[in-house]
Amino acid sequence: MDHEEGLKAVDNIVTQFNTYEDFLDSQITAVDLYYLEDETLARQLVELGHRGTGERVKRKDFEARKASIEIARLAERAQKKTLTSAGKDLQDNFLMALAMREEDNRNGKLSLNQQEVNAAHTLKKQLASVIFIRDRNSHGQEISGYIDYAHRLKTEDFEVYFSGKKRLLPRPKDMSFYNWDTNIAVCNSSPNYQVIADNPEGLLFKFKRDRKILNVDPKAQPGDNSTRIPIPTELYIQAVIFDHISRRKT
Repeated sequence: MDHEEGLKAVDNIVTQFNTYEDFLDSQITAVDLYYLEDETLARQLVELGHRGTGERVKRKDFEARKASIEIARLAERAQKKTLTSAGKDLQDNFLMALAMREEDNRNGKLSLNQQEVNAAHTLKKQLASVIFIRDRNSHGQEISGYIDYAHRLKTEDFEVYFSGKKRLLPRPKDMSFYNWDTNIAVCNSSPNYQVIADNPEGLLFKFKRDRKILNVDPKAQPGDNSTRIPIPTELYIQAVIFDHISRRKT
């Protein structure tokens, strides 16, 4: 049996039995108990490999793998509790796009694919998404604005948005807010972005970590390490997500 098959065999045993003693008991036959007349001794003989009807697994291997599986289970459970999009039946493209980006924006880290893993120890990546929304508020007024997704995730419960109870809309406290009916315009720098509102060519955002500029003008390139993704959606008049990936050596 090779190493991979051995690990698979241990995993099968670990998931089948709650304790190592339960596994030992499964290897003891009625004949063993008849002749030995001692369950503890029978267990010891199985553990030493002198008795048993199946695969031999050492106690330390069983307990180490059991602990590893439990840690993974708890981590997955914690992640599901943290990610408000987890388990939701998302039908609209906009909500699905937010869900895809929730973990990376919430944790301040970028999930690496297999090709990037080897560079992970020297290059730290962070995803910082900016959401543009144009739609009408509850008063029927047309509003638009740019939202620092990571910041809103930290300061607000997105459960109401992913569950469809409310719609995510820009607010006067976001990076940019404009009411087209009242002509009220507000700009605010966020923990992640500095707003550059006096640029003659239009609004710019500077990511504070790498000082790269994000240009939100649809006629211009968004900038280094940034992408502009229009989202077809039935929830809003217009929705666009800008993804900026910060790359810094550690």
